[in-house]
Amino acid sequence: MKPLRVHKGITVPMHKINIDTDQIIPKQFLKRIERTGYGDFLFYDWRFRPDGSEEPSFVLNHPVFRKGSILIGGRNFGCGSSREHAPWALSDFGIRVVIAPSFADIFFNNCAKNGMLTVILSEEQVAELARRAQEKPGHQLTVDLENQTVSDDQGFRAAFLIDPFKRHCLLHGLDDISLTLQHEADIEAFEKKRVQF
Repeated sequence: MKPLRVHKGITVPMHKINIDTDQIIPKQFLKRIERTGYGDFLFYDWRFRPDGSEEPSFVLNHPVFRKGSILIGGRNFGCGSSREHAPWALSDFGIRVVIAPSFADIFFNNCAKNGMLTVILSEEQVAELARRAQEKPGHQLTVDLENQTVSDDQGFRAAFLIDPFKRHCLLHGLDDISLTLQHEADIEAFEKKRVQF
């Protein structure tokens, strides 16, 4: 998992409530066994028309937003089924941070376990960020996980809270396997001792 300390990127306004995991990555694309390759199918039903051509009105089909790495979502982002493929798809597309007023619990935890930061700000703060992103395509934010702040060059600044353990894992790029491997020597010693009996 890639460490995340300070991330600066273009913001993508997707300020809708109840964006669920089936919209993020539709069920027909869950047949892959790898964690990669899902970015092509991110928001598939919104990004593409029935004939497979791009829907020009969808935000991620705009040339500037296509390069975005900070998604500005709405309340209850990531609701629906518990598929881990949703953060995989966002990450594979290039999204590193999702900012919203609230998140579905399972999605929220799956993001942290896959190296993606979810930031909770107030409804008013999120609406303001979405407005800035919409009015000025290419608007950039700096998300500082070390200091737990979100800021831009036009005077926006907000602090956010995060669970200390999640923060530690994201700062150091530690997923569940990496955390376990930190105790590799103890595990090997235990296994050697266990074999003797």
